[in-house]
Amino acid sequence: MKKKAAAALILILSVMLVIAGCGNSGNSNNTGNKSKDNEAKKETTEAVSGASEASYTPYDQLKDKYDIIIVGAGGAGMSAALEAKAKGLNPVILEKMPVAGGNTTKSSSGMNASQTKFQKEQGIEDSNDLFYEETLKGGHDTNDKELLRFFVDNSASAIDWLDSIGIRLNNITITGGMKEKRTHRPEDGSAVGQYLVKGLVKNVQEQGIPLFVNADVKEITEKDGKVTGVKVLFNQADEKTITGSAVIVTTGGFGANKEMIAEVRPDLEGLVTTNQIGSTGDGIKMIEKLGGTTVDMDQIQVHPTVQQEKSYLIGEAVRGEGAILVSSEGKRFTNEMDTRDHVTAAINKLPEKAAILVFDSGVKSRVKAIEQYEKMGFVLTSDSIEGLAKEMNVPADQLQKTMDTWNSAVKNKKDAEFGRTTGMDNDLSGAPFYAIKIGPGIHYTMGGVKINTNTEVLNKEGQPITGLFAAGEVVGGLHGQNRIGGNSVAEIIIFGRQAGIKSAEFVKAQ
Repeated sequence: MKKKAAAALILILSVMLVIAGCGNSGNSNNTGNKSKDNEAKKETTEAVSGASEASYTPYDQLKDKYDIIIVGAGGAGMSAALEAKAKGLNPVILEKMPVAGGNTTKSSSGMNASQTKFQKEQGIEDSNDLFYEETLKGGHDTNDKELLRFFVDNSASAIDWLDSIGIRLNNITITGGMKEKRTHRPEDGSAVGQYLVKGLVKNVQEQGIPLFVNADVKEITEKDGKVTGVKVLFNQADEKTITGSAVIVTTGGFGANKEMIAEVRPDLEGLVTTNQIGSTGDGIKMIEKLGGTTVDMDQIQVHPTVQQEKSYLIGEAVRGEGAILVSSEGKRFTNEMDTRDHVTAAINKLPEKAAILVFDSGVKSRVKAIEQYEKMGFVLTSDSIEGLAKEMNVPADQLQKTMDTWNSAVKNKKDAEFGRTTGMDNDLSGAPFYAIKIGPGIHYTMGGVKINTNTEVLNKEGQPITGLFAAGEVVGGLHGQNRIGGNSVAEIIIFGRQAGIKSAEFVKAQ
């Protein structure tokens, strides 16, 4: 009874955490750390999973053994669980945070995929080869080519799979570094993350897959070179060892671990982060202890458009639907649809190392996420350019000149100033007008553990560690030195599914 009472108390506290805006997912060894708690208080309340606390599996239903143990309940973990279950196996998901979702919840712009049925329906001509080439170029030709080829060739089937389980992404836009529209969003143009997490949680529940929250995996166990299970701390109180025939690590990256970032990239110290507080690299550390190797750990993406006070990502879809960036002088200074590293570098060259996104009512109608930005108090607005300039504290005559020049560029389909060629379907002439002040922030860690296309974790000799799989941001190599916007959501679904399928095949062969 005492355990049940403690579990009930933890449940109530978890609900309070969610209401306070701390309810994000991941696997971290830093719970209880005061600095992390302070960061959690900064996070704004948001609907993280669409599921109530009570919908997660009660602690008293925990078993000692499962076929497949999945560490982390973001998009990759839940996709893996659904595929493993579809293969007739018994998976379990262990999530350290009070709710499912992780960084997936914070995803905004969409999911990239090529040669999809939705592209074809809308007359968008795209190819897997073009997707491959543009992603390779975006990563400065340093991407793992085998992973990348698998990624693009399986992107359309991932969109189909999501559609088959009630998660439809048929509203298509474009992000930086791409020539074709291939960023798939929910039908109403809203942010992809919360919609995706809500749909995956619903499917996990419908399939009867146990999903335990407040389950902090501390160690992956092994015997004679084969993974045997995990050691996990439930509700920060009860230690358990759970055995399994395979373990899939989907714990995300380390974008919220200031110590790890400072170790590999001291030049980024002090930047805000868009990552939820559970993204602390625990999965990477646990895999390294088992002899797994890492790749590209110093490759950390800084996103150019982050609202600084709340460390909140302003999604790339805003620019993809036509927004421009201006300096404190009211002037454009770069091609807004260039790759993230180039746009970030352009902002950092400005004296204030910050800029302002400017857009109109048309962009707002096409990017539903802007409604959330408004609720959070980020958006400046006026019925006129002159009024907006006053709100922005920039010269009105210069901003008007910038807008006129841009609208002419859109009309003529030629940006003579900076050579922008995408996100120019509509001009910025529809009042009211809007602006959001932004600056760079740590957004994504391209580095992580090394896997093959079967999602098997590799050791230093390039051989698979028996029974150990990984998918999502915990993995390195796919993106090279720079990630294209929209590719992270594609990665978690494509490789999450693959991890579920291949781990199931492994277990059945035992």
